[in-house]
Amino acid sequence: MSILTILQFPDPKLRQKAAPVVSVDDSIRTLVDDMFETMYSAPGIGLAAVQVSVLKRVIVIDISEDKSQSKCFINPEIVKRSGDEKMDEGCLSVPGIYEPVSRAKEITVRYLDRDGNTQELAADGLLAVCVQHEMDHLDGKLFVDYLSEMKRNRIRKKMEKIRQHTM
Repeated sequence: MSILTILQFPDPKLRQKAAPVVSVDDSIRTLVDDMFETMYSAPGIGLAAVQVSVLKRVIVIDISEDKSQSKCFINPEIVKRSGDEKMDEGCLSVPGIYEPVSRAKEITVRYLDRDGNTQELAADGLLAVCVQHEMDHLDGKLFVDYLSEMKRNRIRKKMEKIRQHTM
């Protein structure tokens, strides 16, 4: 397993759309393992393949404190959503920034697991928010896109300034 490089906002690669996974094979399972290692070391609770420059519809999530609830979603698709909830969100591609975002309170997501089996999961609370957040990445969308243009521009400038000082 290896730790992958996480793209940082406003990198234009984060705006690319991911392609569906055609078959779940060893290369996809290796990607999933590397994404978990990357997410845990960051540390974070969710990561989309797009964030590590892989244009595949793969996300990994673990909202537990002890890293005991790892979930991988391949080709995820929300088949049901209800309610509305506003929660502060952050992102490994926008480190140190947290802003409130409105999302569906409850969702049902259909996906393939790491063995290629179709699964369905009903989620609410933090898990539902995290799934929606990571699925947005697969379509080239970031949580800052839900913010006002003024806030988004302020965050972009802050991230560009940070990147200049770390180069």
